[in-house]
Amino acid sequence: MKESKIGLWSLTALVFSSMVGAGIFSLPQNMAEVAGARAVLIGWAVTGVGILALAASFLYLSRLRPELDGGIYSYARAGFGDLVGFFSAWGYWLCATIGVVGYLVIAFAALGSFVDTPDSVWFGEGNTLGAFIGESCILWAVHLLVARGVQQAALFNLVATLAKSLPLLLFILFACYWFDPVTFAADQQGSTLAVPVSEQVRNTMLITLWVFTGIEGAAVLSARARNKRDVGTATVLGVVLALLLYVLISVLALGILSRPELAALPNPSMAGLMAQMTGSWGKLLISAGLIVSVLASYVSWTLFSAEVPFSAARHGAFPAIFRRQNRNGTPIASLWLTSLTVQGCLLLVWLLGKGYTNLLLISTSMILVPYLLIGLFLLKLSLRGEGNGLMRAVALVSSGYGLWLLYAAGVEYLLLSLLLYGPGLLLFLYSRRQLGAELRLSGRERLLAGVTLLSLIPAVWSFAHV
Repeated sequence: MKESKIGLWSLTALVFSSMVGAGIFSLPQNMAEVAGARAVLIGWAVTGVGILALAASFLYLSRLRPELDGGIYSYARAGFGDLVGFFSAWGYWLCATIGVVGYLVIAFAALGSFVDTPDSVWFGEGNTLGAFIGESCILWAVHLLVARGVQQAALFNLVATLAKSLPLLLFILFACYWFDPVTFAADQQGSTLAVPVSEQVRNTMLITLWVFTGIEGAAVLSARARNKRDVGTATVLGVVLALLLYVLISVLALGILSRPELAALPNPSMAGLMAQMTGSWGKLLISAGLIVSVLASYVSWTLFSAEVPFSAARHGAFPAIFRRQNRNGTPIASLWLTSLTVQGCLLLVWLLGKGYTNLLLISTSMILVPYLLIGLFLLKLSLRGEGNGLMRAVALVSSGYGLWLLYAAGVEYLLLSLLLYGPGLLLFLYSRRQLGAELRLSGRERLLAGVTLLSLIPAVWSFAHV
């Protein structure tokens, strides 16, 4: 069996690519719609502190516990027990698998903007029969790519990441040239919104809530890293690069058009802005960049989705079949599970159209609990006397940011996510029985399992009234 190892730059590209997907191309309009320049700057400053603290938490944990492979799962398990570790892995896998469907849908919706006409709609919003066939072809092409080896897929992602970064960098260069300080300073308070700056800041942070999902990529693939110290370094590098891009694009845009004009742009608004500066070729470049970007992100998330069940299965949290690897070292059973799940979700998108949105929102909120557990695990270690004062401060900020993320996501979707956690509990018990382990849970685990099962009642009621 070949041993696939990933270097620092490929790990960094995986972290960066998983965070910078489709959202960045709509960021100028999204921000301008809810806030003026001052609130945008404050919002990014607060978000930057929180996300850098979370990145630093991954860095510290990779140095303090280098033997823990799998990141999201292994840190939660080591810090809070087998059942919490399983819930972290289960929630993350569902979020990653169901969420990546959106990348394929967005890519074909962008393609539809080029080829569709009023009389002939081929791809529409990514939910037509033609889109379903095209999305399925890409799904299984990526499946074959990953099956040939995680390292090869990571190298492909590195090349794709470089390709998708070029349009973004060109946009920033043109925006710097076209930037007008008078336009930027015209209404920094966002007075035309008739909303206090504090409320504007909160609204910008609700937008930034999801743009950094994928920060955990290097930690998830830590078992594949050529050097374990690269895991934390790649996480910090990826976050810093993504943060710089996000801030520059959203702030510079406010110096090209006024806030109301930006807010009125159709998405992807970056394409409209580029057209203002360069003409139609710039819009075409950004649109092509969007397609490359979401497909590169799709490759990243497929790698993460396949790795988490494999890592959890090695510790008995998932059924033993998911420990299987092919001769290239790819967790093949886990990859098949992920690909078949994505295929099923694509079928739902085609059949239900926008009815799929609720499932997407429910599953996406499940990634926030693992983020909170990362900060809490580091805090737990620091309170035991490990590390230094700086590490404890990082752990406190990271934990506080994790709690804010849960609050901002909304209690409703967190409650609805229990509909997906509940069935997972049965999978956990089955996996333990497979290993011959006792089905008895510890006192805390019984309490957590009981609360999960009882919470299914209000979750089902809430879902029925969505």
